[in-house]
Amino acid sequence: MMTPWTLAQRLERVGVLGMNARNGDYILPNNARKLYPLVDDKLLTKELAHKAGLATPELYAAFRASAEVRRARAVLDKYRDFVVKPANGSRGNGIIVIKGRIGDALRLASRRLMTWDDLRFHMQNILSGIYSLGGQEDSVLVEYCVEFDPVFGTITHLGVPDIRLIAYKGVPVMGMLRLPTSESDGKANLHQGAIGAGIDLASGRTLTAVSRNSVVRQHPDTLAEVSGVAIPHFDRMLEIAVGCNAMTGLGYVGVDLVLDRTLGPLMLELNARPGLNIQIANRAGLAARLEAVDRADVVRRPAADRIAFAKQAFGAKT
Repeated sequence: MMTPWTLAQRLERVGVLGMNARNGDYILPNNARKLYPLVDDKLLTKELAHKAGLATPELYAAFRASAEVRRARAVLDKYRDFVVKPANGSRGNGIIVIKGRIGDALRLASRRLMTWDDLRFHMQNILSGIYSLGGQEDSVLVEYCVEFDPVFGTITHLGVPDIRLIAYKGVPVMGMLRLPTSESDGKANLHQGAIGAGIDLASGRTLTAVSRNSVVRQHPDTLAEVSGVAIPHFDRMLEIAVGCNAMTGLGYVGVDLVLDRTLGPLMLELNARPGLNIQIANRAGLAARLEAVDRADVVRRPAADRIAFAKQAFGAKT
């Protein structure tokens, strides 16, 4: 019988990165604590991206106080679709996607209905810090609702898929496509039941997929194959990812992007402590890739050279 210690040793030998190693060997030395607010606060992240010339979903409004929330309908009634999120939220908690109206009610992406009073109550909860990191008082952001690219039409359910890329010292090292399901209530969040499909960095095509740590071949709601899907504009996404290291000063960062049908790639948010399930989706370990970057003489080269290195070193071998 394999003990936990033996299992940990075996995973380490095949290059799987554990949480302790991620935190101690990569996040602590490369991500200065003082820089965390730049990515933990989505409003600050948007401001950084704007200065760097990176496209993000348009910000419709920001509510910072209860008095402002009381005017939410007057501010937002002109928008048919929009996304409400906490500025300092995590793991998709507190996000509401409005997709049109039925009479005087707001229709959620999950097709349930919500009144304006319900929405204001939810915004007040966001302000109180119920969804924020550390439970601190928060702000409410309201953004453009992305219309996802048709390439994802058969492999998603209700919500918008997103792409997570991990960039280390300006080099993309691993990617994953996150696909909403009925279980995840239309959210692209693995902790809530979304599917994660690994991405071949060389071609931009999806590889194997996982759901709740189990390998899957089909989307549970559409039954469509989730592997072998070519993601449009993937090279541009890699360029955005490598630029985020310099933009934030963080050496190890998770970059979340969406692909809008008309606007193309949009940077959604950044994460200074990206999760490790991406390794399961790719059936590959992060540790080996991070070590390869440290061994290679590539970090100080132009972005195009770093991307070329990643494609050659970490692309699927066929």
